[in-house]
Amino acid sequence: MSILGAMKTGVSGLQANAASVANISENIANANTDGFRRSFSQMVTTTTTNPSSMSGVIARDRIDMGTPGSMRPTDSATDLALEGGGFFVVSQRPDEPLASNYMLTRAGSFTPDENGNLKNAAGFYLAGFPTDQNGQTGGIDRTSFGDLSTVNVLERSIQGAPTTTIALSGNLPAQESGLATPGAPFISSAEYFNPLGGAERLELRWLPSMNKNEWTLEISGPDPNQPPYGWVTATFEDSGPNAGSPLTYQGMPNGGGANFAFNDATGQATLTIDNGNTPQVITLDLGAPGEFDGMTQFAGDYTPPQIDRDGSEAGNLARVEIENDGTVFGFFDNGQRMSLFSLPVANVSNPEGLVAGNGNAYKLSRASGAMTLGIAGGGGTASIYAGALEGSNVDIAEELTDLIATQRAYSTNAKVVTTADEMLDETTRIKR
Repeated sequence: MSILGAMKTGVSGLQANAASVANISENIANANTDGFRRSFSQMVTTTTTNPSSMSGVIARDRIDMGTPGSMRPTDSATDLALEGGGFFVVSQRPDEPLASNYMLTRAGSFTPDENGNLKNAAGFYLAGFPTDQNGQTGGIDRTSFGDLSTVNVLERSIQGAPTTTIALSGNLPAQESGLATPGAPFISSAEYFNPLGGAERLELRWLPSMNKNEWTLEISGPDPNQPPYGWVTATFEDSGPNAGSPLTYQGMPNGGGANFAFNDATGQATLTIDNGNTPQVITLDLGAPGEFDGMTQFAGDYTPPQIDRDGSEAGNLARVEIENDGTVFGFFDNGQRMSLFSLPVANVSNPEGLVAGNGNAYKLSRASGAMTLGIAGGGGTASIYAGALEGSNVDIAEELTDLIATQRAYSTNAKVVTTADEMLDETTRIKR
């Protein structure tokens, strides 16, 4: 190798170690950046097939995707961390239509923006698969970004469902019936939901009779100024294996109206409530004769009826919770819970082939290989933990040690260059 070749080799060492220092400085600067992956320079020898020609070194930048960062808890339910390999899918804009604008990140500090879209500190929007009323995503393509939508935790409401059945189960005090002067009625109410998701109530008044084991139930609507729907006379067994259960029923509508009917054999009243263009029909179940799953009459205290009904009122989203499998559940102010989104975990064949971009996010490339959107926690895919953040995988002590070694290597290569320069100077003086 010539003196000039030695100088060029030294220059290549200067350039490679300068690139290494640049990576070290970036790592140290991002030591506290959530989800950051350290980069480093791998030195690669450059030479030709001619053994007498000069050789040198170049720095190949690589990203340490395999080493996880430490996980720390937070107070936010929408802060997310991944345990295992993989990435969150984010986009530059809400509901991004262009696949090229989707990126991958481990930075999970997501908070709702003014529209309720989850956005991390770098300004990227979290993407997930919307789910239907049954919590299913349906037919989706897990090899592309086409079926993803921005996760929103604000603009969601749940439609109310009208009540169709109400079942009562309680106890009437046997000692209160058969008195010469009957006592005051026992009053309770049963809430039901109308077709618009609003809550209304039926008033139930149990009046003890002068006849032993006999009671009269008065059923009224929510408007006290309107007459009752009707009455039901219930007689209870006082002996034998069915003592305390209903023996017979006799229903009577108010004025013979069509808005009340009663089935003596089943113990079910049918109420037709005129609260819309199409009246709402509700079945009120008191319990079949000879059965103990409805109203009973035993000595002791009055037990207000336990109400078992279907239907629900309309509700607005109150808060969200995110499970380890990436399911985003919405909790509504009507007490209902419903799945809203399924957060996928993106995996690529070669994570080190991803192209680093701004905001601690990465773009796909040919070198990164095929991408799939897996289900969190399944099939070796990372689990998602809410209320936690993954820190940087930078080790300050390691970076400072590398910085010392790189600085020494740089100084030594600089010495090679200055020595080669002095040798060339000596060669020039020979001619003189």
